[in-house]
This record gives sequence, C-alpha cells and structure tokens, in this order.
Amino acid sequence: MVYTPRPVPRSARRGALLVGTAAVLGLLTACGNGTNAHGEAPATVPGTAAPATDGTTSPAPPATASSATGTGTGSPDAPRTTASPGGGAATTTPAAATTRCHTSELRASVGRNDPGAGQENFPVVLTNTSARTCTLHGYPGAAFVGGSGGRLGPDPQRSPGTPVTVRLGPGQSAWAGLTFSNPGVSGAKTATPATLLVTPPDERDQLKVAWKGGPVPVSGNSSTVRLTVFSPGAGPS
Repeated sequence: MVYTPRPVPRSARRGALLVGTAAVLGLLTACGNGTNAHGEAPATVPGTAAPATDGTTSPAPPATASSATGTGTGSPDAPRTTASPGGGAATTTPAAATTRCHTSELRASVGRNDPGAGQENFPVVLTNTSARTCTLHGYPGAAFVGGSGGRLGPDPQRSPGTPVTVRLGPGQSAWAGLTFSNPGVSGAKTATPATLLVTPPDERDQLKVAWKGGPVPVSGNSSTVRLTVFSPGAGPS
C-alpha cells in the first residue's frame, strides 16, 4: 500500500507564515532595545570608553603659549630666574649691581688742616651727589695748580696702606689724607696753589677744588706730598 500525503490547506500555510514573521520581528525589536534574544544587556568590551558619570563631558582648557612652550613671559624689571645645573633649585640674579662712583657723581672738597709733629694734614673729601649707591676703592689722584694753570711740584705719592671698598649712599662721603712736612720746618721751596685737582679712583676726569691751605712744598728736601687710602666719613673730627 502506497502512502500519499494529503495536501496542506492554503489557510494552514498562511498561518504558519504569519507565525514565523512575528518571531523574526520580535527578535529584531529585542536587539533594537539594547538586549539580546534572552533579554540580557550586551557584554562590555574591554578598552572602550566609560560613560560620563553626570551625562556630560568637560572640554579640556585650551593650551596657552606659556604652557605649551614652558617659558612664558615676565616683567622686564623683574629679577632674572635661571635653573641651576642638574635640575636643582632656581637661582635669581639681581637686576642691577653697585658700581664704582664716577667723577660726574661726586663733589670734592678739602677739610680743615689738622697739623701735628711738623706735619700738615688735610682731608680730601668726595661726596656722592647722585641718587644711587656707588663705591670708592683705593687712592685718589691729586695735583696742585697755580693761578696760571700750570702744575706746581710733582704729583703726590701714595702712603702705604690697605685699600678698602667704601660704599657711599646718596649724600655720603669718604676721605683720604693729604699730608706734607711743614715747609717752615723742612726748609723746602714752596708755592701757593690756586686749585687742587682731585681724580677719583679708576677715573680720568678730575674735580677742581679751590685751595685755601697756604703754601705747599714743591721742591727741595722733605718736599714730598703724600696721599692715604679712602676711609668712610668726612675726615677726623
């Protein structure tokens, strides 16, 4: 006996097709909601960005010239700062340093005579007339000049001494001793100067001071005039 299958009715085939279509649509809907066919959330893949905690992101601040280069700019009057070798702490270099006093910043004068033991002793005083602090170190230069402008006698010599640096604020003074033997005692030949020329240490320009100290030795025995190093102040009181 041969079995012959009975034809499936058209209504049954249509029903099976509708059922299959509904199943496929249900699967697609589940995937579109972020879940799989079993209703579970998709697994997180390692290395992906985590979501922002507050639902927003903050943009990074734009880079500035100083932050990009590591240098930046500063005030031109500020002390210069440099890094020390080896990555240590930075050191600061002062913007300006004290320098020696220049002739144009000084005023010269000669103090009163302080005689003793046959010697005449005059303080030659330099006063800082500038608005800055400057220094004097060593001996002044000096020369006697007559009324006609000619030099009188040899230039003074330096007495032995240890030079020190004298710091002069505005209005402050330093003095050096100008000494010679009394001509009446030594018998030296004399002349009376009109002017004493004074040259500050390490300078070329001179200062003129009217000389009121009387005759000075210009030749003969014991005619040497000497100068001492600068000391702070305006001379012996």
